[in-house]
Amino acid sequence: MARVKAELSAGARLADYLTVGFLAMNCPLDKVRQALAANDAQSKRRRGLPHDVLVYFVMAMVLYANVAYEEVLRLVVEGLRPLLGDDGVSNTSVTKGAISQARGQVGVAPLRQLYQEQVGPNGPVGMPGVWYVGLRVMAIDGSTLDMPDEVANAQHFGYPGASRGSSAFPQLRFVAMAECGTHTLCYANPGPYATGEVTLAGPVIDQANASMLVTADRNFYSYAFWQRAVATGAKLLFRVKRNLQLPREKELPDGSYLTTLYAGDKDRRRLTNGTVVRVIEYVLDGISDSEPSYRLITNWLDVNAAPGIELAALYHRRWTIEQTFDEFKVHLADRDVVLRSKRPELAEQEFYALLLAHSAIRRLMTQAAAASGQAAEDLSFIHAVRVLKRRLPTSVAIPP
Repeated sequence: MARVKAELSAGARLADYLTVGFLAMNCPLDKVRQALAANDAQSKRRRGLPHDVLVYFVMAMVLYANVAYEEVLRLVVEGLRPLLGDDGVSNTSVTKGAISQARGQVGVAPLRQLYQEQVGPNGPVGMPGVWYVGLRVMAIDGSTLDMPDEVANAQHFGYPGASRGSSAFPQLRFVAMAECGTHTLCYANPGPYATGEVTLAGPVIDQANASMLVTADRNFYSYAFWQRAVATGAKLLFRVKRNLQLPREKELPDGSYLTTLYAGDKDRRRLTNGTVVRVIEYVLDGISDSEPSYRLITNWLDVNAAPGIELAALYHRRWTIEQTFDEFKVHLADRDVVLRSKRPELAEQEFYALLLAHSAIRRLMTQAAAASGQAAEDLSFIHAVRVLKRRLPTSVAIPP
């Protein structure tokens, strides 16, 4: 059955143009042009589709995920007209092929640079849910995104293995760190599906610093990764697997205890190259789907500054990153196949645009929460998205 392009109605509403203005406010034109110039991706001439306009187009196309490229471009051009004047696109009837060609000329690097420069922890001092004892509460985790089943995408990114069931779509895997109180996804690192999460997490954890408390689930722990994380100066709170040897070496007043981590059995036998950590063991009473017990390790050894019961409760706030992935993949993209792009470099470009768009919405929500004295995580992401973009008929299908 032939698929029909969704179109914006003639005379798009002011709210649609404001959406583009909102993106430009959160990702200023001068920063866009600097990123293009730094990566030798600026337009050689202003005819056709200028590359600064193209950057905003890629961000807008993830907000209007079910709208044809040509219609999204028309929206972007009109939305940027107050900013660019006659320096934008003079002819809005640019073809889908021309858009794809321009995206290839821009490449991944400018969008990656914009994301790295413009997106970071932004919860203000005193905002509920953002802080614990003066430290930003962060969570590190990974997820995957589907993309069109094209040969180039499949060759570069690969499919999930047979043990996970058959998949019709190649997948991009990524790891990111989220600011738990604002749901801002920071420092994301993408790669092919076959790349392990711990491998992708290395450059992500390197961005942590002494102002943060970083939480991670048991799949991220290894001695090497722990040491790499400790080197950042951040306080760490990692869940670990049951088979990790953590003998009780010193009991602490709050019920936690100290133990020593070693890289391997040889160091353990010789008691060399050890790292002292604090272990917090607990159960969750009255919760039907909880596991029999939980074990956390932390490099925060001061029980008075950080009691074990508080750290145990704090660890479970890391599930906000799962909610953030849901916002990112389900409610913002609003498509079964999140990424639309048919070529690997464009899929990665779109990935960074998706992060930029999500961050822009979350920044707006954080500002609104701060103005009203609320926690940013108490505001509805779905409502914020609906405020920023007009919903289109769900019965209309469009090509990827």
